[in-house]
Amino acid sequence: MSESVEAEFVIEMPLSGNRLDQALVELMPDYSRSRLQQWIKQGAVLVNGAQLKPKEKVKVNDLIEVNAELEAQGEWLPEPVEFPIVYEDEDIMIINKPAGLVVHPGAGNYSGTLVNGLLHARPDSVTVPRAGIVHRLDKETSGLMVVAKTLQAHAHIVDQLQTRQMGREYEALVSGVMTGGGTIDEPIARHNRDRKKMTVTPFGKQAVTHYRLIKKFANHTHIRVKLETGRTHQIRVHMAHINHALVGDPVYAGRAKIPAGISDTLKSILRGFPRQALHAKQLTLIHPRTEEEMSWEVDLPADMQTLLGDIAAEQAE
Repeated sequence: MSESVEAEFVIEMPLSGNRLDQALVELMPDYSRSRLQQWIKQGAVLVNGAQLKPKEKVKVNDLIEVNAELEAQGEWLPEPVEFPIVYEDEDIMIINKPAGLVVHPGAGNYSGTLVNGLLHARPDSVTVPRAGIVHRLDKETSGLMVVAKTLQAHAHIVDQLQTRQMGREYEALVSGVMTGGGTIDEPIARHNRDRKKMTVTPFGKQAVTHYRLIKKFANHTHIRVKLETGRTHQIRVHMAHINHALVGDPVYAGRAKIPAGISDTLKSILRGFPRQALHAKQLTLIHPRTEEEMSWEVDLPADMQTLLGDIAAEQAE
């Protein structure tokens, strides 16, 4: 079975002057450069109605039309993968993704992903784009995700994401002591040198993050974060940008800054925490069939609860 991929883009200034294949990599990050180059060569990608070569340049206001067939690949094979289900009906599924589970097959993770597990647990999901995945959590971020079980539900939820109707709230532990809550409104784009990272840049897409304090510790702050937009790595990038990187973040925290004056035990715990301390705690959406607002909330996973307890215990001593 093949999946149809249809999309339209208008080239904006930051991508003007790039090769067509390079621009497509930025516009369609779910697909590999080789696959995109293949579509260009097959004529599945048109620029202002004409077929170009991958190396030809694009310019501002060029219209890119993609109409391709995504053939089933090895990474799309069903596999038994465990994931906790919080809620399910005939239209949607709400899951509590554990840390360490990759959402979608990609470079280095061609099997054992949530998509593979969905195809195994719910074979009908093969008819829905990406097995119903409409938004992602990073591999090491835990918490709530919605999966669409029908094409209609998929379209409805994608629209909610685009119109910012879906509510997503997270809890995180960050380095440093914050004085109060606030809003970070800083555009984000892919890093121009390290393509695996995102960065704050005036050439990026709008990204808005609201945060409030739950508890202040001697050297850390437990916060609640609400996303207004959903850029890749948004919370991690924004918090690092204001010098309050997430505890355990291997990408954006740089070399872990261990606070002075803490016990050797806590130093060891902080150095050993294996992931960014981030959990998608609450999810609110409009049900695609009933049009009713629904909301779910899950507890922090054990590793974050233990980490917060260890930090609190040291402060109490």
